[in-house]
Amino acid sequence: MKLDFSKGLIPAIVVDDATGDVLMLAYMNEEAYEKTLETKETWFYSRSRGSLWHKGETSGNTQKVKSLQVDCDADTLLIRVDPEGPACHTGERTCFYTRLDEKGEAVEAEIPSNRRIFDMLEEEMESRKIKPVENSYTNYLFEKGIDKIAKKFIEEAGEVIIAAKNNSKSELIYETADLLFHTFVLLSNQNVKLSEVEAELQARSAKKGNSKGDRKKIEKW
Repeated sequence: MKLDFSKGLIPAIVVDDATGDVLMLAYMNEEAYEKTLETKETWFYSRSRGSLWHKGETSGNTQKVKSLQVDCDADTLLIRVDPEGPACHTGERTCFYTRLDEKGEAVEAEIPSNRRIFDMLEEEMESRKIKPVENSYTNYLFEKGIDKIAKKFIEEAGEVIIAAKNNSKSELIYETADLLFHTFVLLSNQNVKLSEVEAELQARSAKKGNSKGDRKKIEKW
């Protein structure tokens, strides 16, 4: 399909394919669009620099294109991507992290704190794999390998159950945090991204209510 570049640039809305979160808005000229098609990674045109830029070329936070959609006027793109890191130059996962009140004043970030800490944990795990830190417990687990990680995971799961049986809310919160931490270690060790788990959960959620007695579908959720 021929896009309308008659005005020189078209807006490109970038969305996380796994979560549906809007990551950023940038602009493309025809050359940036062609490079995006060619490389399967996002390229844009910087209005401030007056030149093309490959997203993640210096930071490593590239965006692998999963699909492209165009609006009815053929002058705006919606790009679904698999992001390798934060989309925003500030280090935030998305550029749209500031919420405005009814007067248009900036208030606290819109991104839920749990989403932020999950992203931070995932990034820290990957960082530890590339740049080990002396006396790091995470690196200790990576060095010991899957058997040690699996053993710790089972131990922490047991602690969660014990906390629940004890009817201790504070204990349950503490032990669940331990279990989640070791979950991130396990996923990272097996090269599984949190976004892939989220995509699976979203797929299951989409199937809810559509099973119509299909026992396998009911049990899967």
